[in-house]
Amino acid sequence: MKKYSIFSVFMILNGCVPDLDLASKSNVSVGTYYQTPSDAKAAVVSMYSMLRSMYRDEVLMTPNVVAADDGIPFLTGNADRVALWNYNLVPTNTFPGAIWSNAYTGIQRSNIILNRIPPISMDETTKKGYVGEAKFLRAMHYFTLVQCFGGVPLVLNETTGLADATIARATKDEVYKQIETDLKEAETALPKTYTGADVGKATQGAAKGLLAKVYLTWAGTDAASPHWALAAAKAKEAMDLGLYNLWDNYSDVFSLAGRGGKESLFEVLYITDLAGNNFTTGYAPRGAPIVPGNGSGIFRVSQSLFNSYPANDKRKPVTFLTSFVQPTTKVTTPLSVTDTDPAKGVSFWKLADLTSTVAGNGGKSAPILRYAEVLLIYAEALNEAGKGPNAQAYEALNKVRARAGLDPLSGLTYQTFKEAVWLERRLELCFEGQRWFDLVRTGRLLSAVKAETSFGRATTIQVFHTLMPIPQREIDANPALKQNEGY
Repeated sequence: MKKYSIFSVFMILNGCVPDLDLASKSNVSVGTYYQTPSDAKAAVVSMYSMLRSMYRDEVLMTPNVVAADDGIPFLTGNADRVALWNYNLVPTNTFPGAIWSNAYTGIQRSNIILNRIPPISMDETTKKGYVGEAKFLRAMHYFTLVQCFGGVPLVLNETTGLADATIARATKDEVYKQIETDLKEAETALPKTYTGADVGKATQGAAKGLLAKVYLTWAGTDAASPHWALAAAKAKEAMDLGLYNLWDNYSDVFSLAGRGGKESLFEVLYITDLAGNNFTTGYAPRGAPIVPGNGSGIFRVSQSLFNSYPANDKRKPVTFLTSFVQPTTKVTTPLSVTDTDPAKGVSFWKLADLTSTVAGNGGKSAPILRYAEVLLIYAEALNEAGKGPNAQAYEALNKVRARAGLDPLSGLTYQTFKEAVWLERRLELCFEGQRWFDLVRTGRLLSAVKAETSFGRATTIQVFHTLMPIPQREIDANPALKQNEGY
């Protein structure tokens, strides 16, 4: 019998568990449902299920690629993608709206766990773990929100009516402090590992690694920030657990067999052809008959990113599709980063599941936090905290480079080491929903976007574009909300 992890289970059950919001089904309601250990388990499943819609396709991926400098939307496609690319952003753009609604739905489900599960009579260790998972996922959603929008409403209890929804924005620091609190509590409540069907749930290592990333982002461009040292220390704690390592081959990171493996601190798992993601059909060249339903060509790879890889970088052929063989004629179609034909654009390919036979149902994981990123966080934070790299910073950075087949670095200054880590993050983590966040936190968004002029891009990007607009529907529904400057 085929076994699935907890993430696979919640993908199957998504939409089939009791409604965990407000509506009742038959005689089951929020007032009567949360009574037993099985009720608690189902609530946890529903909490995880929100990750599917946030990470399976475009919600976070498209802004992080086309609003940065890694990809170009096909100009005959979704107008909101093109608006992101050109920074013609308005509060009705669908992408900020989708990020906001998915994150707050996830926060609501975490809050339900935190409010409803503690009174249930059940195994205390299991209960403690459920609470830790809820705090981890709530922190993850707030981390997404604060990076996209700055200060947002802090909702820390279950919303039960419209009166609970009129909340003013907290400051950015207040949001970060709540994220820090949740993750510190989560790391003490979560186990180091799981077995069987629970593999894939949030762990102590995931909480430590995410907190390291939070500290790195919270530090921003402040050279004197105390969060650099905190980021380095927390990354080291995750490393010292002794549970994680790099795969020998970069391709193994994204293989179906490697899901939940030694490099993963946290990922969203899918089931091929049953409850999958759109990374295969969605990002194949437009109309390419090599994937189920033919390729959608959501966006293509920028020349800037493609040419940033050294010729001998082993990650490049894993990351990109540069040609394909027509199934009927057996003729090879070369792909290009400059050809204007949307059917001939180089595509992001490392997350494509070529075993899939159903469009939009690939089974490869959406990586959220990998050990390679923890190493790069550690290297960057050590360099910032010490105003220059030490031996440990070089060791961490060079481990990532060594797997890519690149020579080790040495003799760098504080600034050149920082730039080396930034480049390594771009090459290692591209198409994993990181680039826009990285450019914003390091103060490089405007210069990077202005430098990427492929396909006639001439943006009107301004300083205020380092935050997205608060969705207009939220402004209309909540009179306590104020819009971000410039929108």
